[in-house]
Amino acid sequence: MLWLMRFSRFFSAVMALVVLSPSLQSFPLMPPTDSENLFSFWKASVFRNADKCGSNQRGVSGEMSVCDPSLVHVAITLDIEYLRSSIAAVHSILQHSLCSENIFFHFLVFETNLELIVQSTFPQLKFFDPKIVRNLISISVRQVLEQPLNYARNYLADLLEGCVSRVIYLDSDLVVVDDISKLWSTSLGSKTIGAPETVPINKSHLGSDQNT
Repeated sequence: MLWLMRFSRFFSAVMALVVLSPSLQSFPLMPPTDSENLFSFWKASVFRNADKCGSNQRGVSGEMSVCDPSLVHVAITLDIEYLRSSIAAVHSILQHSLCSENIFFHFLVFETNLELIVQSTFPQLKFFDPKIVRNLISISVRQVLEQPLNYARNYLADLLEGCVSRVIYLDSDLVVVDDISKLWSTSLGSKTIGAPETVPINKSHLGSDQNT
């Protein structure tokens, strides 16, 4: 099942500690598996807004409202194989954001051995039926492409709250080196989607210096 985890910059800033530190888990610990031994992260620094960023809208509970118009919404998929990359991507976004507290992350998670970590750390989850995705994928394509996470970006409108009219989807294997608000403020005109152009690649030169 594909899960949508919704939380603000605060959770993301301490994500490296909360998600991966056994001492903070509420469920009984099992002997670590080989995959669990692969991850070891330090707690991220606390990221604060600059004075010019202003304050966010807060609900009755004091939590940030997902409908706050000042928020920058970022969607990223989480997968056990790319968890290190996802942590690095989140950290790079926060590190280069002038208004880091205005970043609202939406993490998409499929059923993996991350399930217990997700359940104990983020109890407020929104569920999405992966069959909706699978039924739209031709069986003639490679089986590896039939995984729902590969197509989750196409269904963000069904996953996110109705008040979220704009979202930046990022692959987990990247590092952001500038303020993401610049990308957020880019006008799309009458277009629905903005995406980078595909760089032409000479496959015969893959792995060589000629393709760098």
